Amino acid sequence: MNQSLNLYIPAYEELWYRRKIMQDPDTMSYNKGYDIDCTGYDKATGCIAFPEEEWADWYAYFIGQEPRRFYAYIVREGDGAFIGEVNLHRNEKDPWHEMGIVLEAKYRGNGYAAEALRLLLQHAFEEMGAIAVHNDFEEERSAAARVHLSAGFTKGRTENGICGWSISREQYFGQKAGWEK
Repeated sequence: MNQSLNLYIPAYEELWYRRKIMQDPDTMSYNKGYDIDCTGYDKATGCIAFPEEEWADWYAYFIGQEPRRFYAYIVREGDGAFIGEVNLHRNEKDPWHEMGIVLEAKYRGNGYAAEALRLLLQHAFEEMGAIAVHNDFEEERSAAARVHLSAGFTKGRTENGICGWSISREQYFGQKAGWEK
């Protein structure tokens, strides 16, 4: 990859992009076939409806809610293209933030996920003061596993084919010190 990325908090009127990727079967194929308890979820495609009448409530819930929640688009610096999204939200039961990262299908395989994850972790630990960041995904998603391992995550428990991954504040700053040498 030869272009840098940035995280960008979208304006309300830019939520069309979130709707676009949530409705793209290629982008959302990782969700396909699972029993997900989510309004608007289509098990056959993995897509999740994001109708405009839900935007205001969704926007108020995610935007401007740090350190409890954070949401941003992944933007390619060279041309300003939106290429995906990231989010963090404080787990209600455990002392960590849950994370999500979705790259639009046409941008996958270009090294963007590693940089986007690095930017998300930087924001989580350096801006939001997170204690740890956690993610769950299916064990067959080997590309996601490689990206998480390269970012310093540790693989935890696997249950029903879903692997838990986490990185602590100490692990993040220890790894970051190695990057800066």
